Amino acid sequence: MYPIIRMAKAIIGSRGKRMDILDQITTTHRAWPWDIDPWKDLNNGRIITLFDLGRIALSEQTGLTKAMIRNRWGIVVAGNTTRYRKRITMMQRFEMRTRCLGWDARFFYMEQAMWRGEECCNHILIRGAITSKAGIVPPQQVVEDMGHKGESPELPAWVQAWVEADQHRPWPPEMPR
Repeated sequence: MYPIIRMAKAIIGSRGKRMDILDQITTTHRAWPWDIDPWKDLNNGRIITLFDLGRIALSEQTGLTKAMIRNRWGIVVAGNTTRYRKRITMMQRFEMRTRCLGWDARFFYMEQAMWRGEECCNHILIRGAITSKAGIVPPQQVVEDMGHKGESPELPAWVQAWVEADQHRPWPPEMPR
């Protein structure tokens, strides 16, 4: 089940806070019993869902949500890659850091990580798009509507390499019947 109460907390907790699209936000969370898998870890699917909450807070605080409502835009995840490195177990508190790394002609690139103290537990790179009835809205148009001045910073080399590698991935997948 989607964590509706946590989502409401992310939205309400972000009200009145204003930041630039390139600033990092930090939120705190706890691994509740219903987030845990049979191996006593924060479930990998739940981790992906919790990362949604960081992006919701980022969207609220940067003005993206208001721009989307004003323009009747939607938002989609167009790809991601995730690393799981350290366990988060039941009742452990952790910090989530979320930031937009930049954008290209079609997509925004965001990174998020969950930390316990100084130890990074997992990390995700998300490629997302803002959509309209006409298709993908150019990110530069979106950030200008949000009040951001300037172009995207250059994407880190590891992000550029991921974008390049993903272009060689077959679609639809070539899977045996």
